[in-house]
Amino acid sequence: MRFLLLALALPLAACTTKTSPPVTPPPPHRVGMANPASVYCLEKGGEQIPIQSPQGVRTECKLPGGEVIDEWELYRREHPQPAR
Repeated sequence: MRFLLLALALPLAACTTKTSPPVTPPPPHRVGMANPASVYCLEKGGEQIPIQSPQGVRTECKLPGGEVIDEWELYRREHPQPAR
C-alpha cells in the first residue's frame, strides 16, 4: 500500500512547478554617441545641409548669421587642439 501511494505521489510532485516572476529583457544598448560636430552646429543655432560629393555625403552648417561652413571645420575652428 505504501509503495502504491509513493508511486502515485512522485508523478504528481514532478508535475508541480514553482512560478518565478517574469523576466524582462534588459534595455537595448546605444551603439554610439552623436557626431560632436553636428551637435555643435545645432547648439550654435545652425541648420544642417547635407552635400553630395564624389567622395560621399558631407554636412555643412548654415549659421544664423548666414555663414555656411563644413561642420567639422566649424568645430575645429572653435575647439582648437592644445599644442603637444
